[in-house]
Amino acid sequence: MSIIDVESEIAGKVWKIEAEIGENLDEDDAIIILESMKMEIPVDAPEDGKVVEILVAEGDAVKEGQIIAKMET
Repeated sequence: MSIIDVESEIAGKVWKIEAEIGENLDEDDAIIILESMKMEIPVDAPEDGKVVEILVAEGDAVKEGQIIAKMET
């Protein structure tokens, strides 16, 4: 098993955290919802795995390319 970084594809604000630490997700399941330019943009699991760390909190500002979660695959 390996740990992969989940990055934000856009700059924005963390609107809602959808997944919990320890939760098993399928590829393309939403981990976090970002708000940018009044749009809600999901950050999805890049592959099947378990969420091992969430590095942001609701309301945090994130930059494009920032690591916002880690998954074990």
